[in-house]
Amino acid sequence: MTPPTTKRTERRASALSREQIVEAAIDVLDTAGENGLTFRALSERLATGPGAIYWHVAGRAELLAAAADRAVTLSLDTEPADGPADGIHATALGLFDAMAGHPWLASQLTAQLSHNPAGPATTRLFEAIGRQVRALGAPASSWFTATTALLHYILGAAGQHAANAERARTLDPDTGRGAYLDTVAEAWSRLDPEDYPFTRAVAEQGLEHDDRLQFITGIDLIIAGILGRQAH
Repeated sequence: MTPPTTKRTERRASALSREQIVEAAIDVLDTAGENGLTFRALSERLATGPGAIYWHVAGRAELLAAAADRAVTLSLDTEPADGPADGIHATALGLFDAMAGHPWLASQLTAQLSHNPAGPATTRLFEAIGRQVRALGAPASSWFTATTALLHYILGAAGQHAANAERARTLDPDTGRGAYLDTVAEAWSRLDPEDYPFTRAVAEQGLEHDDRLQFITGIDLIIAGILGRQAH
């Protein structure tokens, strides 16, 4: 006969779904950061015991991977694109916004790409981008190189934007984005003109820009390179 305590544990675990646990983990990550995600904190948020969570998730590493995969999956849920270039734009901007909304996501994806490139989130991204690269008409021999170039750019640029946005939250609230960029431009304008002629020239133009437009411009440069190789 199954002990009553075991039956109660099973009922409690079955009442709590893996999806609920992952969504709660994302909430904890968003509010407390990666260091704040503990099974104790998650138990308190879900009003349950750690055992009910361990029934669905083996450990913290699995939980972080599942949270990253969930965030990426939602970022890819976009309207159908008019063509492959628009599809790449949609995928890139979806991830750009996801990283901005979830500051912990960039480090998780970077770590997964470095240590477990076959992980669920990075594989999902690779597939989404690769399908559009193939639809561009890129030769099969360049699929891997072109797709990884886009993937690395998207993760790097979107991750840097997310890090900048997170840092901006710690600055004096009276220090707006424009004022911060002006401070950088002023510092660059004081550099030695012989050692830094280009940086000084850019500073004189001003650094104010649209982050999303800058991000997409980089995507388009890579797409132009992919299409340009087809012409040769």
